[in-house]
Amino acid sequence: MTLENQDQNKKSFLRNFFLQEEVRGRKAEEVSFDSSEAHSDPSLKSLFSHQLSSPMPISQVQSFRVFVATWNAGGKSPHSGLNLDDFLQVHDESDMYVLGFQEIVPLNAGNVLVAEDSEPAAKWLALINQSLNRSCSVASRGSKPALCSSLRFQKPSLKKVCKSFRTESRRRLKTCNCSPMLGRKYSKDCCVWPPSTNMTEDYCSSEEDEDGLGNYVSSESSTPASANQMKYSLITGKQMVGIFVTVWVRKELVQHVSHLRISNVGRGILRCLGNKGCISVSMSFHQTSFCFVCSHLASGEKEGDELKRNSDVIEILKNTQFSRICKSPWSRIPEKIMEHDRVIWLGDLNYRIALSYSETRKLLEQYKWDNLFDKDQLKIEREAGRVFKGWKEGKIYFAPTYKYSYNSDTYAGETIETQKKRRTPAWCDRILWYGDGIRQLSYKRGESRFSDHRPVCATFMIGAQVSSDGIKKDIIRL
Repeated sequence: MTLENQDQNKKSFLRNFFLQEEVRGRKAEEVSFDSSEAHSDPSLKSLFSHQLSSPMPISQVQSFRVFVATWNAGGKSPHSGLNLDDFLQVHDESDMYVLGFQEIVPLNAGNVLVAEDSEPAAKWLALINQSLNRSCSVASRGSKPALCSSLRFQKPSLKKVCKSFRTESRRRLKTCNCSPMLGRKYSKDCCVWPPSTNMTEDYCSSEEDEDGLGNYVSSESSTPASANQMKYSLITGKQMVGIFVTVWVRKELVQHVSHLRISNVGRGILRCLGNKGCISVSMSFHQTSFCFVCSHLASGEKEGDELKRNSDVIEILKNTQFSRICKSPWSRIPEKIMEHDRVIWLGDLNYRIALSYSETRKLLEQYKWDNLFDKDQLKIEREAGRVFKGWKEGKIYFAPTYKYSYNSDTYAGETIETQKKRRTPAWCDRILWYGDGIRQLSYKRGESRFSDHRPVCATFMIGAQVSSDGIKKDIIRL
């Protein structure tokens, strides 16, 4: 057989191989979620079809458990005794935790116009780490978990605190985890494989001051040995005035996170300052793009205030822009929120109930959730197609989350002392999603009395396109 014939046979073999694997991949994707989801979501059959049309390495869809929560802290800073175990549902572990907070600082002129206070954000990080990584710390030392006795909250550098919660000392995320095959072919346009600079920014704080770090992280817990015992690693922690977002993943999954980018949009004073607005986190997980949007929208319960909130959402979608870090024609790294494969929007959306206080209270006392939810502004605006068109939200089976009296289970305004603070109870705190391959397992609220809001959390099974390394190696050998 001539050399030319051998080359033709090899090309023919490769072509047939790719066609067979694509058919297998499509079949695997169609059954990667349970039959009940496939029945309720007809679009699931075409999941990732646009990605499979690209000459990417052979892959399959794998499901990961993602916990998402939002909590308006009411301008209060957490104390060291605040236990987040119930809030984070640590008894039922997830692969990824996405936590968004609002009003972690008072929304006064000093925090909005002068300099934001990063102390509460550092406290939240320490307490989250304490809950997510407690079991490892206790098992390794047989004593109180790390970070427990050393939390003498003084003002630290948020950036340095973030670094201390990574599972590897000074380790940063890959800028790009594009295919090595594509990396070699398009090295002039994209990242060289492995990238010559395979690190991305911390996306925590721009401060470099290390003062106060020891008050948040004990020297024992920040050593590599202790870090290696952690279950979860901090991916990002970003603050804009009172909004704070933090993402954690299982230690062994950190290597699959890349293309991390952050975008802030202010919608507060003058419709541009950061007392209202959003922080959006874009990242690739395996070969699928994720976007998490944490927002605090316009407040107010007057008629027409819901239109301001609609405007906030529209402007956030329009103005959020992620930096371009991959230029390969085969690497479709999204630059806008709606370009991502999976999008989850969480936060204090501030939509109210279009009823009077007395009418709302009457339905509350009778536990007529459906009747009450029919008057929910977000439901009304979505069904009218004025906002969040095409987005999904789970069924709400819990009481309105706002506004409570502090350290109480009663809504503000029910006593003479709280009369001036009375607000019509509402489901202000919400979690919505957009995109295929997302199945919600739970949607509930927490019962902590820490704030005048109750936290809201949701657990999802989310599909991600995962490379088949074995097939990839066989192809390279050919």
